Amino acid sequence: MVSRAEDWLRQALRDLEHARRSLKFGDYEWACFAAQQAAEKSVKALYQKLGIEVWGHSVSRMLKSLPQDLKVPEKLIDKAKELDRHYIPTRYPNFHTEGAPLDYYTEEDARRAIEHAREIVEFCRSKIL
Repeated sequence: MVSRAEDWLRQALRDLEHARRSLKFGDYEWACFAAQQAAEKSVKALYQKLGIEVWGHSVSRMLKSLPQDLKVPEKLIDKAKELDRHYIPTRYPNFHTEGAPLDYYTEEDARRAIEHAREIVEFCRSKIL
């Protein structure tokens, strides 16, 4: 299997930058979603590097399922759980009882999501490069 780890990591970094731009423009729901995507893609990059196929979108599950020798800190998994909560509600109005996703996300939500994603991306990058 050809490793696409660097491609996944490059896209993760691009998604993280997109999250930062969305924060700057006040698009907090998109900042949260892009942060989740950055984390997800960086973890998938790490799996690619390891030559292991992985499916799904749960960053926390993927981190927990990594081989034991990678020693993922529990605090990082907790941050991934927070990012997991941004996968669907950031995009779909029918997730909420009323209003659109843009009504439910704040600047602080976006800042936290970006910081959590940055930490996960850096953890994965340190194991890939």
